[in-house]
Amino acid sequence: MIGRNWIFLLVAIGLGLIAVVLANSYFTGIENEQERLAKQDEVARIVVATQPLEFGTAVTTENTRMQNFPASSVPAGAFFSIEELVQGGQVAIRPIVPGEPILADKLSGRAVLSANLPDGMRAISFPVNATTMVSGFVRPADIVDVLMTRGEGEDRIVEVIMESVQVLAVDQVASENATAPGVGGNVTVMVDQYDAQKLTLARQLGQLSLALRNVENQEPGPAVAVSARDIGSGYRSPVRAAYVDAPAAAPAPRGPAAAAAPARPAGPTMSVVRGTEASSYSIGQLGGS
Repeated sequence: MIGRNWIFLLVAIGLGLIAVVLANSYFTGIENEQERLAKQDEVARIVVATQPLEFGTAVTTENTRMQNFPASSVPAGAFFSIEELVQGGQVAIRPIVPGEPILADKLSGRAVLSANLPDGMRAISFPVNATTMVSGFVRPADIVDVLMTRGEGEDRIVEVIMESVQVLAVDQVASENATAPGVGGNVTVMVDQYDAQKLTLARQLGQLSLALRNVENQEPGPAVAVSARDIGSGYRSPVRAAYVDAPAAAPAPRGPAAAAAPARPAGPTMSVVRGTEASSYSIGQLGGS
């Protein structure tokens, strides 16, 4: 009985070894076949991502693979070996999507924000909270205007000190795909050296707030400071007036009636007859009561 068990054990071990050898031969054959086809069709074998790689994600053998690529269109900085790529602990400094070639300019030996800064630009941070950052909806890669509130009482004013500023990170989050609202803390923006000096001084003079803007609209707004005296004045900027009034605008009249549309005075009126002509005046315009 014991001898029969030993025989079964040896047979199982032998079958397992045979399966391992066959599997290795199969996968080796597939790899050799892919390399042969690459040479035959004049394509190169380069390393691509198998899953999304965010800022700071380590590049490993688990999230990369080899893929055929037209030899005449191989992008500069591509890697031709996974072993070469993973040496030195490379991490992504820009988002990489699945199937995208992994290039040297999207990698770094360490995940540093400075690797994303263009020449001449600076990254600077300042404190914010959920209120001053649009209820936490400002996220990395958004475009914002920076506002400063300073002064006391009726002398309190709000100024736009910077327009069309790109947000690099919110707290410790620098991924462009992070879209969930945050409660704030610190926001990091990309500016030049002069604007970095302005922000450093402005955060000591007053409270900084962010105004989220359309990324496709880079037109500068009116450089007008708003004071406490302007609240309740009823003034609307041309942009606001156009946005509010345009949907409610009535279609232009057509035909002969188009010329007979005098403006009606609002509120109480008074009629004055001069000869055979009568004119109506708004009492408010005349200062009456």
